[in-house]
Amino acid sequence: MEILRVQNLVKTYGKGENKVKAVDDVSFSVEKGELVAIVGASGSGKSTILHLLGGVDRPTSGKVYIDGKDIYSLSNDNLAIFRRRQIGIIYQFYNLIPILNVQENITLPCDLDGQNVDKERLSNLLKTLGLENRAMHLPNELSGGQQQRVSIGRAMINNPAIILADEPTGNLDSKASDEIVSLLKLSNKKYNQTVIIITHDLEIARQADRVITIEDGKIIGDERN
Repeated sequence: MEILRVQNLVKTYGKGENKVKAVDDVSFSVEKGELVAIVGASGSGKSTILHLLGGVDRPTSGKVYIDGKDIYSLSNDNLAIFRRRQIGIIYQFYNLIPILNVQENITLPCDLDGQNVDKERLSNLLKTLGLENRAMHLPNELSGGQQQRVSIGRAMINNPAIILADEPTGNLDSKASDEIVSLLKLSNKKYNQTVIIITHDLEIARQADRVITIEDGKIIGDERN
């Protein structure tokens, strides 16, 4: 079952001689439950693609369909709601709220959306992430790896259609990086969660079901592991 379809996606910046095509006519689709790595050198356009998939930025042209919905046909307000409910984003630098504890950071999307928290799902997530004994701790009381686990929990709490991870291990040591990749793989298998990882780390990419390679804003490779 197709969960994501990207059609002729283009993103340009600047005008005239200063015009830069960051994403150049990109098309691909992803099946529900796939674990996909998008790889490329710095400046290749892979992070721009992630922002377009996540509804964080609008394309110059082209379409993004998530679970059959043309996300860029939505108004800004409705896109924000859709993003909150259907897209979980994990950033390299965690982006946690410093005055909220672990549990409050994880359930923040529910609070912003005015939804009741699924207590059973929260409890299961805390256990899966190894954070059940850290639920009342603030971010500054956690290690980098623990903070990234919190951001994974926040991305998963609403059971979104897709989880997008932008260099999720880029700020971590090798041990913590291995733990985070294992958790993303676990969420992919345990919850049948569709996960797309943006990374320059080929070791991480090799653990995905599929690797899409980006260069100069174009797809130059799409292979299954």
